[in-house]
Amino acid sequence: MILSRRKFLHLTAGAAALSLATGVAQAQTYPSRPVRIIVTFAPSGTTDIFARLAAQKLSENLGKQFYVENIPGASGNIGTGQAARAAPDGHTILFAFSSHVVNPTLFDRIPYDPFKDFASVTLAVSSTTVLTVNPAVPARTVNELVAVIKRNSGTYNFASPGAGTQAHLAGEQFRMSLALDLVHVPYNGAGPSIASVVAGHSPIGFSTLASAGPYIKAGTLRALAVTSKKRSEIAPDIPTMTESGHPNIEGDSWVGVLVPAKTPPEIIAILHREIVKIMALPDIKERLTTLGYDTVASTPEEFDTRIRAEFETWGKVIRAGNIKPQ
Repeated sequence: MILSRRKFLHLTAGAAALSLATGVAQAQTYPSRPVRIIVTFAPSGTTDIFARLAAQKLSENLGKQFYVENIPGASGNIGTGQAARAAPDGHTILFAFSSHVVNPTLFDRIPYDPFKDFASVTLAVSSTTVLTVNPAVPARTVNELVAVIKRNSGTYNFASPGAGTQAHLAGEQFRMSLALDLVHVPYNGAGPSIASVVAGHSPIGFSTLASAGPYIKAGTLRALAVTSKKRSEIAPDIPTMTESGHPNIEGDSWVGVLVPAKTPPEIIAILHREIVKIMALPDIKERLTTLGYDTVASTPEEFDTRIRAEFETWGKVIRAGNIKPQ
């Protein structure tokens, strides 16, 4: 059977109208049952704590239970894969860590496509990486540290919480962009990594500002710069890498909210509105500060742009450094 052009356009318009009407109807009754928030790390971490804060407020504001389900493993790949396969109806939400855009290059195979399998809601919060040194290192600025490393080629190393972590990638950016003879020493988590720098075993460290903050305040670590675009709200006295003369060394850890692809835009709009509202609450902002987070609350479009840009940035670093997961 051959359709006329007019008949074809009529049917196409009808299908589009039906899809729009379905999305509007779903939004009017959303949420219609409890909503699962997937966190790809074990309980009690900062991502988990933030997700539970958001879940409580979303439950209060939208009248249905929002609950956190922790699905750790494979640097977040297992939980992210489950979120990718969930029904696109807004009843499964992913609180994704910044490893979301790192893992596709870091691992040979992953169970999701960061572009095709998800729709963005908001980049909620960010936590900058900080370059620190043991106080015995004779450097108080980034440029002084670079000069020290170059004068003592082959004798310095830097610690990170593990291969492929945001802190490690920032360290590799630092090493490669300035052509430094600097060896990476991976540890199993932020605690051991920072302890190594405090003890002087690894004189240089890259870690989240949240993890290193107490040691910086105590004077057992010296902070030289953060890797965010602007100074962090929680440590405004620490300059950025850009202010230090190195604009190519930049990148945050973050938590963003995603939903499965093809979730109706009306539902995405509801989630975006409610999460942005939650981020503006004084008690939430105060709690996030104690967790080491700066609030962002981006638009979905801004988050999309960020995902694509960081996928390219960290992919280049991983390939150039031949970085493999631990």
